[in-house]
Amino acid sequence: MIYEFTYSFNDLTLSQNYLSAMLGFSDGVLPEPFDEYVAEAMQQAEELCDIRGAFCISENIEFTPDNSTLILNETEFRIGKTVAKELRNSIHSVLFICTAGPGISHQSQKLLTGENPVLGYVLDVLGTMIVESATDLLQIEIMRIAVAKDMQITNRYSPGYCNWSVADQHRLFSFFPANCCGISLTDSALMNPVKSVSGIIGVGKKVRFREYTCDLCSQTDCFHRNFHLKRSSVNPV
Repeated sequence: MIYEFTYSFNDLTLSQNYLSAMLGFSDGVLPEPFDEYVAEAMQQAEELCDIRGAFCISENIEFTPDNSTLILNETEFRIGKTVAKELRNSIHSVLFICTAGPGISHQSQKLLTGENPVLGYVLDVLGTMIVESATDLLQIEIMRIAVAKDMQITNRYSPGYCNWSVADQHRLFSFFPANCCGISLTDSALMNPVKSVSGIIGVGKKVRFREYTCDLCSQTDCFHRNFHLKRSSVNPV
């Protein structure tokens, strides 16, 4: 069964401190003219977004003896030992996809290569925040189902991170109808629209959700990792 959802821009929780940090202003204060760019980007994003998400639950979950490959309904995912360790106590798994839609990416690229590259950059960063915030809402839906069954969920993990091969996008998308939520894959496993995410969440009685898992991963271009590193550099423990 495929669970599908649509969200409006106003459904999202978007932190200005988060956006400020990703734009390079870790103190959360946007200097002129960035405050104006952010206000304009927010207005455009509300009009451009087509936010959709979907997930499906797989009840047949097993791991290979070396704990590097997950098998769902006879489909193998080379998730690597890091992700496998986080999922290993799962009874079920949930595969998900989510997108902010094509509009915000198209507008961002148009501005980046045109007359207003700064606004284009702000819109690009905001687009990433939007799809992540929408996926947070999707994760809440998954958690509600888990709690109703007296279970918990893990963090979400995506192909391309924590040594999980991005090529597994094709296997992940095989669990969804073609063009589900308006998302398609290129031959090289890149998602279109660009501002889209996919991944897996574990469900079980003995799994746990970690507040942050950046210590598990060495990916240097991760949006969340960079934000937390910037924040901790300003507010060291």
